[in-house]
Amino acid sequence: MPLALLALAIGAFGIGTTEFVIMGVLPEVAGDFGVSIPTAGLLVTGYALGVMFGAPIMTALGTKVPRKRMLMLLMGLFVVGNLLSAVAPVFGLMLVGRVVASLAHGAFFGIGSVVAADLVAPEKKAGAIAMMFSGLTIANVVGVPLGTLVGQSAGWRVTFTLVAALGVVGLLGVAKLVPEMPKPEGAHLRHELAAFKNAQVLLAMAMTVLGFGGVFAAITYIAPMMTHVTGFADGSVTWLLVLFGLGMVGGNLIGGKYADRALMPMLYVSLGGLALVLALFTVTAHTKALAAVTIVLIGALGFATVPPLQKRVLDHAHGAPTLASAANIGAFNLGNALSAWLGGLVIAAGLGYTAPNWVGAVLAVSALLLAFLSAALERREAAPSTVVAGATPSERRTAVRP
Repeated sequence: MPLALLALAIGAFGIGTTEFVIMGVLPEVAGDFGVSIPTAGLLVTGYALGVMFGAPIMTALGTKVPRKRMLMLLMGLFVVGNLLSAVAPVFGLMLVGRVVASLAHGAFFGIGSVVAADLVAPEKKAGAIAMMFSGLTIANVVGVPLGTLVGQSAGWRVTFTLVAALGVVGLLGVAKLVPEMPKPEGAHLRHELAAFKNAQVLLAMAMTVLGFGGVFAAITYIAPMMTHVTGFADGSVTWLLVLFGLGMVGGNLIGGKYADRALMPMLYVSLGGLALVLALFTVTAHTKALAAVTIVLIGALGFATVPPLQKRVLDHAHGAPTLASAANIGAFNLGNALSAWLGGLVIAAGLGYTAPNWVGAVLAVSALLLAFLSAALERREAAPSTVVAGATPSERRTAVRP
C-alpha cells in the first residue's frame, strides 16, 4: 500500500478523535461554560449536522480544485475549527468551532476515498479505502480514550489543542506524501450530481443510513444500558468503548479485504450478522462477559460494512464519484442521528434501556433487504447484455437463466 494512505489515515485519525472525544469531556465542557448537559450535547448534534450538510456542499465547492489541494484545504479548516473550540470564551463560539471542524469531515473522507482508490490497482480499492478508514477506527481505540484522559486531568481545552496539532500533522502528511492528482478532465458539478440518478448509488446510501444506524441505535445508549442493566460501574464504560473500537478496527480491515473479493456476499454476511447480534444484545446485556463480547461484535460487523458500501458508491458513480462518496459519509451521520432519535423514543416509551437494540436489529434487517434488492436489480440490468442478437426464444431463456 502506498505511503500516501498513511497520510490519509492520520487525517482520519484526527477527525475521528475530534468527532467522538467530545462525549468523554462533555461534563467538563458543560461545567466550564455553565450550561446543562443537554445544552452541551448540542456540540455533538451540531457536529453531526455539519457533517451531513457540509459533506456535499464542501465537495461541490471543491469540484474545480485538484484533489490534493482540496484535501490540504480541508485539513486546514479542521485545524482552524479545533483551535477555535480550544480557545472559545463562550459556549456559542465553541459550537461554531465544532461546526467549522465538521465541514471538513465528510468531504475529507469522500475525496480521500476517491484518492485512496486511485492510488492502487482496481482489485485492491476496497482495501485502500479500509486503510484510510483505519485512522477513524483506531481513533476510537487510542485517540478518544487518551483525549478523554487528558481532558479530565489537564482540561478539555488541551484536548482540542492536541487534536488541532494532529490536524497539522495530517496536513503536512498530505502535502508531502499524496501525489499531485489533478481534477479529472470534464468533471463538473452537474456530472457529479448525475451520479444521484443511479439507483445503485441511492441504494448504497440507504444501506449506509440503515446499517450503520443499527450500530448507533445500541451504542448511543451504551452507558445507561451497561450501568443500569448489566451492572458495570460508571468507570467501566470507557474500556467497554475501547472494546467497541477494537471491533471497529478488525471489522474495517476484514471488510476491506473481502469486499475486494466478494463485495455483495460481504454485505450479506455483515448486515445479517449485525442484525442477529443486535437482537441477541437484548439478552446478553444482562451478563457482563457476554455483553462485552457482544459490543466487540457490533463494532466489527458494523464497520465491516463501511469499505464495501463506500466502494459500491464509487463503482456506480460512473466517473464522477467524489460528491457521491462524500454524501455517503453524510449518510453515516444521518444514520447516527436517526437511530439515536429512534432509540430515545423507545426508552422514553418505557420499554427499557435494551429496547434500542431491537431498533438497531430492525434497521440492520432493513439494510440487508436493500442489499438483496440491489443485487437483484444488478442481475436484471446485466442479463440483457448476455443475450445474443437474433437468438431464438429458447436461447434467450438459456442466456438469462441464473
